[in-house]
Amino acid sequence: MTSNNRILLVDDEKDILEFLSYNLKKEGFEVATCTNGQMALDTLKGFKPNLIVLDVMMPGMDGIETCEHIRANPEYDNILITFLTARSEDYSQVAGLEAGADDYINKPIKPKVLVSRVKALLRRKGSASVLEEKADIIEIADLNINRERYLVTVDEEPLALPRKEFEILYLLASKPGKVFMRDEIFDKIWGQGVVVGGRTIDVHVRKLREKLGRNYIETVKGVGYKFKLNE
Repeated sequence: MTSNNRILLVDDEKDILEFLSYNLKKEGFEVATCTNGQMALDTLKGFKPNLIVLDVMMPGMDGIETCEHIRANPEYDNILITFLTARSEDYSQVAGLEAGADDYINKPIKPKVLVSRVKALLRRKGSASVLEEKADIIEIADLNINRERYLVTVDEEPLALPRKEFEILYLLASKPGKVFMRDEIFDKIWGQGVVVGGRTIDVHVRKLREKLGRNYIETVKGVGYKFKLNE
């Protein structure tokens, strides 16, 4: 097991926490558990996880709101977040991705599948990012993307982006005009072996377009996306 082995589990159902914790500890993970969103935010101050497994439906502060609080703190930018959602909660999967989650896992889940998904996410986190091979700064017209600072500015106005949105924008802008196939984006941003929902990229791109205020990203129907040289 590498150093990327600290996991925070957040769920209001104690039997689910026990089930997840038991199976992850068997694989050598260091696990902390919380039963609500506020407890998770408090725990983050001392326990620095590599991955948070976060239930969506919780009383009080639900998983979506908890995720938004975490993503609003730059100190936690490098923490991966995956949601636990019931298969019938299709709306919550989209909401979770919009809140800044990296992935989601459907409940109920088998122990081997759980461990496999967690390891795949952490392998991606521990591996060298594809962005490290590229220039530190990309400047296109009034758009400036600084990889070292994870900062985007439009007309010199700073724009805060969750990590996945930033990486998608950086990848596309690194080769304007090139069409990146959906599978290629998945592999480079999420990592090979990580299984995410089919609408994951669509949600992130839609949020990017809203935040940029310009249609820099063009959809190539049935293929993928490209960064447009001209609006």
